Amino acid sequence: MNAPRSINEYLDQLRSALRGADPALVQDALYDAEEHLRAELAEQPGRDEATMLEHVVGSYGAPDEVAEIYRDQEIKIQRAIRPPPPPQRRSLVGRFFGVAADPHTYGALFYMVLALATGIFYFTWAVTGLSLSAGLAVLIIGIPFMVLFLGSVRGLSLLEGRIVETMLGVRMPRRPPYPSQQGLPLMKRIGAIFTDGRTWGTLFYMLLMLPLGIVYFTVTVTLLSVSLSFVAAPILRWASDQFHWQIGTCTSAPDGICAGVEWLNSWSGSVTLCILGVVMLFATLHLVRGMGRLHGQIAKQLLVRGS
Repeated sequence: MNAPRSINEYLDQLRSALRGADPALVQDALYDAEEHLRAELAEQPGRDEATMLEHVVGSYGAPDEVAEIYRDQEIKIQRAIRPPPPPQRRSLVGRFFGVAADPHTYGALFYMVLALATGIFYFTWAVTGLSLSAGLAVLIIGIPFMVLFLGSVRGLSLLEGRIVETMLGVRMPRRPPYPSQQGLPLMKRIGAIFTDGRTWGTLFYMLLMLPLGIVYFTVTVTLLSVSLSFVAAPILRWASDQFHWQIGTCTSAPDGICAGVEWLNSWSGSVTLCILGVVMLFATLHLVRGMGRLHGQIAKQLLVRGS
């Protein structure tokens, strides 16, 4: 590999050396490298990029060396922060009930409940920002406002990535997209923001989060409520016997329906509901974990810059 003669060439070689790595890791590595190289260039403005790179390659490392360091560090970091995997279970019953031992299940559960609030916020922010940007486009402050709005969208993208990685266990960027337009004139840098596909992918994600958040919250809360109410059926049966509560009446119902309701009010019906509730509860945990994995892939496709 030829020695890089400019910062952009160094970044291109680093990107090539990281080919096949996680796109989030590539974004972090490119950001760190460009930040370091431009800081070195700014400290000694008398040197050109080629001279600076000859010096930096010996201290910071050549692109292939930096790529290998990042790959090794990623393995160590993932081992350190990843929760211990749940024990492997071979039986179907063990795998079904073993979902309760997976930490990602509870992270996904919390994310599904939180998604309604974040979805409302993201949707409101995106719609308000786009509306104001379109309305102010005829004024002199229209373009600066649009640039600030898109900058805030990029910041929210990084925040959402940290939430997704923490709760869903999907590797997301820990740095902003590398600022490869720093050497360009101001107008070209502004134009690059508008032509960056990740900017519009993030906006689409923010708009998409409202319907997704409604679905996630509704499905999760509804299934949990029904399954837990079924599980509590024997407790309600015991409480009705102790305090002489009247759980239900069948005065106006047909005989067939009445017989079914009366059976559910009995101890055998309560125990049956409890067993059904336990099965529904664990099935819900499986569903929530699956939705979390699916959403993690959606976030990765829309929020992470392709390598």
